[in-house]
Amino acid sequence: MRLLPTMHITQLNRECLLHLFSFLDKDSRKNLAKTCSQLREVFLDPLLWPLLHFNSLAELKKDNFLVSPALRCLSIRWHSSQVKVCNVEDWMKNALQRGFCSTHEHLARDLLVKVCHRCPNLLSLTLSGCGHVTDECIALLLQSCPNLQTLKLENCVRITNRTLAAVTIHGRSLRTLHVDFCRNVSQAGLRQVRDLCPWLVLKAERSADMIPDMLPEEKLTQERAARKLFQR
Repeated sequence: MRLLPTMHITQLNRECLLHLFSFLDKDSRKNLAKTCSQLREVFLDPLLWPLLHFNSLAELKKDNFLVSPALRCLSIRWHSSQVKVCNVEDWMKNALQRGFCSTHEHLARDLLVKVCHRCPNLLSLTLSGCGHVTDECIALLLQSCPNLQTLKLENCVRITNRTLAAVTIHGRSLRTLHVDFCRNVSQAGLRQVRDLCPWLVLKAERSADMIPDMLPEEKLTQERAARKLFQR
């Protein structure tokens, strides 16, 4: 019986290696890259990383992915009961809750800052359960990624009308905007987006119907105004 000649994976050309790597998850890519320098070069090739998907903030701590100019689509979806802690107003958190948030509150923001600096060709961004991402971060991303076409924000409690205002100024390429369950977005902010960006497909499930964050002194001011109204 004649034996067929064997072929080592490193004998494949770069295009074939990139294709093989594309079927692997991030951990598997990283592990394979540790086996030799040639496969590490494939792992570090920006062409391997047009898409990045994360299912928890803990995944952002790993050194198993590359943020490069080739990135086109980024999503961070954190569907966990722990998100409820992040959604508590800062002035209402106890020491335990603040300690919990301190372990991860910077992770999504830090990644988005890298994207702003390295990924001008980003086309799509989805954030879900990222309670520590702020208006300033989204505004910077809109300015740094002028080709962004899709922005989907869900259950991001620090997103307010300032993000909507940034969309009207910097979201020239934006075609789809979702701000679902973002309780600090108001009907007035949504109307402004519809008026100034009529081409935009806008979706805001439950956002403007939720109770927004309010500082204690703001609550007191509104309560006093309500009492005066009833006294008249």
